[in-house]
Amino acid sequence: MKGILGGSLLLLLLAVYCGVDPFRHSAIADFPDFEAVHVDMAPWSQVPKEKDSQNLLVNSEIKFLNEVQGPESVAFDPQGRGPYTGVADGRILFWNGKSWSDFAYTSPNRSEICERKPSIMGYLKNEHICGRPLGLRFHSKTGDLYIADAYFGLLKVGPDGGLATPLVTEAEGLPLKFTNDLDIDDHGNVYFTDSSTKYQRRNFMHLVFSGEDSGRLLKYDPLTKKTSVLRRNLQFPNGVSLSKDASFFIFCEGSKGRLIKYFIKGEKAGTSEVFAILPGFPDNVRTNEKGEFWVAIHTRRSMYSYICGMFPKLRMFLLKLPIPIKYHYLLTVGGRLHAIVIKYSSDGKILQVLEDAQGKVVKAVSEVEERDGKLWMGSVLMSFIAVYDLD
Repeated sequence: MKGILGGSLLLLLLAVYCGVDPFRHSAIADFPDFEAVHVDMAPWSQVPKEKDSQNLLVNSEIKFLNEVQGPESVAFDPQGRGPYTGVADGRILFWNGKSWSDFAYTSPNRSEICERKPSIMGYLKNEHICGRPLGLRFHSKTGDLYIADAYFGLLKVGPDGGLATPLVTEAEGLPLKFTNDLDIDDHGNVYFTDSSTKYQRRNFMHLVFSGEDSGRLLKYDPLTKKTSVLRRNLQFPNGVSLSKDASFFIFCEGSKGRLIKYFIKGEKAGTSEVFAILPGFPDNVRTNEKGEFWVAIHTRRSMYSYICGMFPKLRMFLLKLPIPIKYHYLLTVGGRLHAIVIKYSSDGKILQVLEDAQGKVVKAVSEVEERDGKLWMGSVLMSFIAVYDLD
């Protein structure tokens, strides 16, 4: 009887502690308006189970180790030069075949606070000042580089680089708070994502754990200079990539772990539908020359993360425990970072799965760019670019 009473008292005290958070040690102590919402995921039975039993990404070559910090996106210009990549200190770098050089930057306010730091995470507190370029795309005809900067919105810089020019910083009166990825059609229309109107990139973990649905899918028209909102109420929209014939594009809805197909042409123009259910939390998506889509997956969805997504009250309770948010993140990703990339056909079928299940070589991947029989993989969390030979 005493044991039961003692256990009940302990649970009561724990509940009171979580409700009050007296020492402000919880992961959400600095976010008084934090709200955990339901994530409407596909049934667990529909989550793809295909795996790479050989862990082929272990065979990847690690390039530019400690020369690039947090290279999210990897791009090549219309002449085939590069790669170009945006790094954690706010610069966009260019590899000329022998060395890296500064190509462009998004912030007009760069100073000594933006200088190189030992850790990628060391840049977070000044990202809103120094800039954080994420998605990169070259216009095939003009050679202009379009940039999705998490803080400075959608920008463009000419073939000679330098300070990028802002194109879009708000839509429908709401500032872009977490501009993430983009793609450009032959007419210069830019399709891009704003992952949240509540959380900035430096608080991306809180966005993940909230599951909130203020994300938007947008279109910028270069002729009218106007921006329209194509989809609202998205839960962490991310990567964007046009189909080979530009009749539709695919974008990732991260929290729900799925790809959405948005029709540009034809009878369904202006509508969207689920393209594929993913096995985990996606980042960027890129189209290869055959019209197939490579999707970067941060990690497989575990039963733990699935249950937390389904039950926001449980998630809220856990986040109020005196546990740093990075440990909640580790629980969500299964205890360790491990990269997965998946190739989908133009009709949403899985064609190939590549992974490093133990995170031995490629611990994380944010984007996969296929070029000349090789996969170039960047990661916002790593200090290198990984290259996998498909042959």
